[in-house]
Amino acid sequence: MLDANIKQQLGTYLQNIVNPIEITVSTNGSAKSEELLSLAREIIELRSDKISLSVDENPAGRAPQMAIAPQGQAPRVRFAGIPMGHEFTSLVLALLQAGGHPSKAAQTVLEQIKGLDRELNFEVYISLSCHNCPDVVQAVNLMSVLNPKITATMIDGGVFQNEITERNIMGVPAVFLNGEHFGQGRMTLDEILNKVDTGAADKQAAELSEKAPYDVLVVGGGPAGAAAAIYAARKGIRTGVVAERFGGQVSDTMAIENFISVKATDGPKLVAGLEQHVLDYDVDLMKTQKAVRLEKKDLVEVELENGAILKSKSVILATGARWREMNVPGEQEYRNKGVAYCPHCDGPLFKGKKTAVIGGGNSGIEAAIDLAGIVEHVTVLEFSDTLRADDVLVKKAQSLPNVTIIKNAMTTEVLGDGQRVIGLKYTDRLTDESHLVDVAGIFVQIGLVPNSEFLRDTLELTNRGEVVVDAHGRTSMEGVFAAGDVTTAPYKQIIISMGSGANAALGAFDYLIRN
Repeated sequence: MLDANIKQQLGTYLQNIVNPIEITVSTNGSAKSEELLSLAREIIELRSDKISLSVDENPAGRAPQMAIAPQGQAPRVRFAGIPMGHEFTSLVLALLQAGGHPSKAAQTVLEQIKGLDRELNFEVYISLSCHNCPDVVQAVNLMSVLNPKITATMIDGGVFQNEITERNIMGVPAVFLNGEHFGQGRMTLDEILNKVDTGAADKQAAELSEKAPYDVLVVGGGPAGAAAAIYAARKGIRTGVVAERFGGQVSDTMAIENFISVKATDGPKLVAGLEQHVLDYDVDLMKTQKAVRLEKKDLVEVELENGAILKSKSVILATGARWREMNVPGEQEYRNKGVAYCPHCDGPLFKGKKTAVIGGGNSGIEAAIDLAGIVEHVTVLEFSDTLRADDVLVKKAQSLPNVTIIKNAMTTEVLGDGQRVIGLKYTDRLTDESHLVDVAGIFVQIGLVPNSEFLRDTLELTNRGEVVVDAHGRTSMEGVFAAGDVTTAPYKQIIISMGSGANAALGAFDYLIRN
């Protein structure tokens, strides 16, 4: 299963195993079981002195399944399916952590995990093409390794489609805790911990409110926020970053091929590099914290959702943007039940089914091309009379036999049966005729909305909600700057956001030395 290069790298990683571990593979005679058993045997060959293998041919639970545990202990980490694709890293980390290799998570986080005092059984449904899923799988796996009251199981929806149907899962990652739905979509370790540790929010709020004022406080952790923090910290001034989700939209981006000097990369890799670069400096990074209010007093105050108030001499807003919604009847009701926003993550769940993509820009046409290789048929609906995507993408989509592109189409309603999407309605803008399209999945790709709702009564915004800034990144409030996709910057690109963040930091520094 593993090529020579992967085997060499894996063998190097497995040298970090300190304590013996055991892999148990549950089989049921299927081809997937043989595939999983083959993978396990290849792993054993690379470190047979520390890893042993047992096979359960009559399992009471899921099969195929791989369970990993320190030798002599009951397994608490399981992979139901074949942990390849994006989940191969999750498998490697599980092997290392079960074998005693320490996690890079903060010590306070590790202690918080160990202190959880109730039974927690996590089940995470994934698709191997989902780049958001590994974060969730790796988070609950680590919790399971550290705390004997916690178990974690990754479940490949492509292998266990009966469970996907029974639990009505139409988006991944889908997390169940003790049999009940716990969460949907990308979640960090901190977010999961805060949700299961009921006293964590109050404790964090108290600790955050006690922090000394900053010289520069960056609100947002995407490319603009990261660049602003690095430029500010390099000036030797007290810098903090508060972010609901470090990385922002970039975390959901796969192929990045226009980042100058880097021929090709992907979002998660770029985000990891951004975070490491920020932490190379003396920056106070506060993750999983959402800003809800901004106010200018003697200092600028930023209130967080948990009630904490952070103070700073200057603030740089870099809260970014999020996917624009259709705002039609049925969209919210069937969100994650057929209405989706990430074709890479959720596309495999619609294998062999009919789908629609809303939007004819680059993201919409790219989504149609990707889906065409998985689903039965893709219908692209574009509101305008022309497609905004690059010509090379349009030609590729038009060449595919199972892609239909309809222009001048205004989506009016998402239809469902109470459990899942069964179709959509659109109006032909030229004839005003209404049409029905039978689909099981709808992927919305119609642009971005700035994350600026909490600033409506505080700063000057455009009618689209963008923060108005000048050439120095200054907003309408003294001492407050803004950068990136949340602003009036005309082009929403990673490299432009980074330059915008650096520009705002220099503007903030100039403000500080003049005041």
